[in-house]
Amino acid sequence: MPDQNFFHVDVFATEPLTGNGLAVFLHTEGWSATAMQRITQEMKQFESIFLSEMSAAGARARVFTVEEELPFAGHPVLGAAAVLHRSLAPAAARCSWVMRLAAGDIAVTTDKLGDHHRAEMNQGMAVFGEAIALADLQPILARLGLHAHDLSSGVPPQVVSTGLPYLILPVRPEALARAAINGPDLEALLGVVGAKFVLVLDAAGREIRTWDNLGKVEDVATGSAAGPTAAYLFARGLADPRQALELVQGRFAGRPSRLTARQDAQGCVLVSGEVWPVMLGSIDLAQITTD
Repeated sequence: MPDQNFFHVDVFATEPLTGNGLAVFLHTEGWSATAMQRITQEMKQFESIFLSEMSAAGARARVFTVEEELPFAGHPVLGAAAVLHRSLAPAAARCSWVMRLAAGDIAVTTDKLGDHHRAEMNQGMAVFGEAIALADLQPILARLGLHAHDLSSGVPPQVVSTGLPYLILPVRPEALARAAINGPDLEALLGVVGAKFVLVLDAAGREIRTWDNLGKVEDVATGSAAGPTAAYLFARGLADPRQALELVQGRFAGRPSRLTARQDAQGCVLVSGEVWPVMLGSIDLAQITTD
């Protein structure tokens, strides 16, 4: 099998070595899920994305964390689209792509900005869950080291999804700094309220924090969380849907990142950020096992 190219890019970045790192692998037709999972674990990024059936229209994509495959994730989609722009249309000022994921097709636009790109994805219309009883929240708060009095008054917790369902927990600013996942059963507790992940939000500061569900890694920029956060803030009247909304993340992980979201005339949420190149190489495995 010939060498397979891969790219390391930083997404939601302001320059190289900021934002959220991502490994993008090209021409992965026939690669097994096991191989993709093990390569992701080897890269030790929060997520890696594997592209196949690449064309001028887009690509099929599979996203893995070090623990599992995800049906959708934000920063891998943006980073992969920027890599397609660089690889397939390097002279074009703007390109449009369709990334075909397990959760559905995602439309992405990329703009060339000199030595880097800006990418924007349409995450569609947000889906809002019902109000959550405090009794169901208590064990989740306990896993985060938080209490009911840490929640922001008048801003209720809610599950919101633009591809992945997040439990949005608006908290006081001082509670944002204290939050940390402890215990192995958070994912099961989140499932009770219909969420996959938890998102802790300082609504006034427009700052978010997310982790893997075991709390091993704090994400520094989460595109799949930016969409639900923006939709929540727009719906609650905490941000003007006619203007672009800037969110910040990653401060507590020592990697500040910048995410931008807006809402179009149809009510769809669009999330964007800059993508900066870091490394280009070739995978050096003798063979990749097939499914």
